[in-house]
Parts: sequence; C-alpha cells; structure tokens
Amino acid sequence: MSESEVKKCVIIGSGPAGYTAAIYAARAGLEPELYTGPEPGGQLTITTEVENYPGYPDGVQGPEMMEMFRKQAERFDTKVHYELIKKVDFTGPIHKLWTESDQEIHAHTVVISTGASAKWLGLPSEQKLMNKGVSACAVCDGFFFKGQEVAVVGGGDTAAEEASYLAKLCPKVHMLVRRDEMRASKIMQARVESMENIQIHWNTQTEEILGEDEVTGVRVKNRISGDVSEIPVSGFFVAIGHKPNTDIFKDWLPMDESGYLMPHPGTSKTELDGVFVSGDAADKVYRQAVTAAGTGCMAALDAERYLVEKGIA
Repeated sequence: MSESEVKKCVIIGSGPAGYTAAIYAARAGLEPELYTGPEPGGQLTITTEVENYPGYPDGVQGPEMMEMFRKQAERFDTKVHYELIKKVDFTGPIHKLWTESDQEIHAHTVVISTGASAKWLGLPSEQKLMNKGVSACAVCDGFFFKGQEVAVVGGGDTAAEEASYLAKLCPKVHMLVRRDEMRASKIMQARVESMENIQIHWNTQTEEILGEDEVTGVRVKNRISGDVSEIPVSGFFVAIGHKPNTDIFKDWLPMDESGYLMPHPGTSKTELDGVFVSGDAADKVYRQAVTAAGTGCMAALDAERYLVEKGIA
C-alpha cells in the first residue's frame, strides 16, 4: 500500500467528541475521515432539549445540535462515513480497521470516540416515555423537573449521585433500590441518607412506568412482601450504569473493570503510538457533551503533534 493510501487520521464515533476531533483535525490539514457507528450523533440524538451547552442561550434540540456539529466538521472537508467499524488491528505503526462492509482502512492515527451507552431496565414503557419524563442523566434533565417529585432507580454510586443532585431541585426524590442495601460507597450512602427529601424504597423492583404522553408515576413491587404500589412522580431517572462502547478494543488497549479506556493522565494518548481516545469511552465521571467535546479537541491536537513528530503532517 502506498503512503498516499494511508489516511492521516481516522475517527471512530460521531458524538460531540468525535465531531470536535474532526473539526480540529480538519483545520490542521489532517484530512480526517469519520465513521459514525450505529448511532450517528451519539447519545444526544436521543435527547430532546439541551440547555447546558454554552452558546445556546435558548437551548437546542439534541439531534439539531449534532447536525450542526456534523455540518461544521464537513465544512472543513471531513469525510463522514455512515458505517460501523467492526474490527481493528493496532499491531504496527500503520493501524488497520475494518468496516461492517469489510472495507479495510489503513491510518497513521486513530481517534476513538465511541462513547458509552446508558443501561436501561428494558421496560416497554421506558422506551415509550423516553424524553417524556424518562431520562438517564439528572445533570442533563433534572432542571426540567424543578419543584416536582421524581424517582431514581439504582443502588450504586451513580444512583446516589443522581438522587443527591435531584434533591437540590425537587421536593421529594424516591430512590428505588432492588436489594436491602446499596452498592454505593459508604460516603455516597451517607450523603443520600442525610438528605431529608430522599426516600429510599428498599427491596423495590420497578414494574411499570406510568403515563401516556408524559410520566405520571411508577408502579413498584416489594421483592420481599410481594406488595404492589404506585408512586406519583413526574420524572423517572434510570441510574443503573453505563456500558462503554469499547468491545472491539479489548485485545489492544488497557481498560478498567467496566470497560472504560485508560489514556495517560492529562492527555488523550493511549499506550499505543498513534491511537488516541476521547469522550465517554474513557470518562465514567462527567459524561457531559461539553467535556466530551473538550477531549475531542485534545485528541485531535495530540494526533497532529504525533504526525508532525513523524514528519507526516
């Protein structure tokens, strides 16, 4: 394969991290090619109103925002491919990737921006009422429920953090925990238990989210007594964790026990030369569009510096 056939920069993923990486890489002359994956635009495409991203004083719809990201990336001649990267080979200095249509791609640098997907309960009503009161991000959507009662399902640190955040906005937060104890750290448990407007429902399983065009309540079942009851709420927050979309990299890059990639601290660099990571694929703490975009910028700048050092860019 000739040098001209090796791409300078390939970006895997099309959320805020991927598109920001593309904008910076394109402006640096890296001629990036971006592969959107199965969900073009990432998690924001299943979000309605976005009010916490700077530059949108009146808010913006998630899909509209990601369309703007895409257009800006393409304005600087990013090539966007609506395909999934299904396999990689990071053996040598030239990285190999394969699309779902079996096209083989060679690249000097790869930016991983595959994100993470929220875990859901799997209830039909959960999908029906998505963005109509059902959410997986209190920081993103909690403001819309200010002054209203809400429920949070989960017993880990994420659930405890979501409940604590919502308790500052809502008069009552119902925390639905499946077991008779939480998995959350002791400090997070203590924080939840100290907040008077958080009511913990132990041994509680969600049976159904109630409502037609908006959430009106949740039907729950006590796993010990078998008693079924309904709790009137306007918002239902699923906080049972996220799964990073990193399976195809498990043989190549170090991950934590949950599958999050682990770049060198303070950078987007991985242990493999020319491979960089950005966004929620490596972030289990913040998981915000604005932080993802920031790391997309970092990855593009790191990729550019790498190529300059190699005399390629």
